[in-house]
Amino acid sequence: MKKVLVIGANGKVGRILTKKLKDLSHFVPIAGVRKEEQESFFQQMEIDSDLINLEDTVENLSEKIQGMDALVFSAGSGGKTGHDMTLAIDLDGAVKAMEAATKVGVKRFIMVSAIYADARSKWKASGINGYYIAKHYADRLLQSSGLDYTILRPGLLLDEKGGGAITTENPELQKGVAREDVASVIIEVLNHDNTIGKIITFNQGETPIKDVIKNI
Repeated sequence: MKKVLVIGANGKVGRILTKKLKDLSHFVPIAGVRKEEQESFFQQMEIDSDLINLEDTVENLSEKIQGMDALVFSAGSGGKTGHDMTLAIDLDGAVKAMEAATKVGVKRFIMVSAIYADARSKWKASGINGYYIAKHYADRLLQSSGLDYTILRPGLLLDEKGGGAITTENPELQKGVAREDVASVIIEVLNHDNTIGKIITFNQGETPIKDVIKNI
């Protein structure tokens, strides 16, 4: 069984993902959360959790990551914390997680990024310029890290039931993608090593997620 640490497990995608991983016999999820009070949600589902402070040192983060088979970075500072925290969590926190993973030999690293993270022309109009800057450079540093990375760039995240189908062809033409489907994409990426070294930009579509990822 693969031990998967989900950093940012208390987020909406993270909660769905850890539950899905728990329901699969070949994964053991560990929910990485920021606060002790967030652990009860996972305890109720009999999912192991651990406190992960992305403002901590690389050495301390390394101790949390030691022994994992894969790491999913789905953390974010949130929309109300200001640019300083966006840089501290979405950029520096991500980079420290990469450094910690490298330090203890955890090679597999899945990054949940965002559509347009590589399209500077879109950032200013979005109103969240700082967020895109953080995602852009975190992605670039992951690409040069030497880790077995996959970068996922979903479109607008929607709170609706997943349809189980996505598209990677002209994804910008779609309105967004359900968080449940993002979680399913992460699981398929963990299942398929052909996704190593790939950037996958996607939105809701008509092709089953398994087929898209298998043939990426």
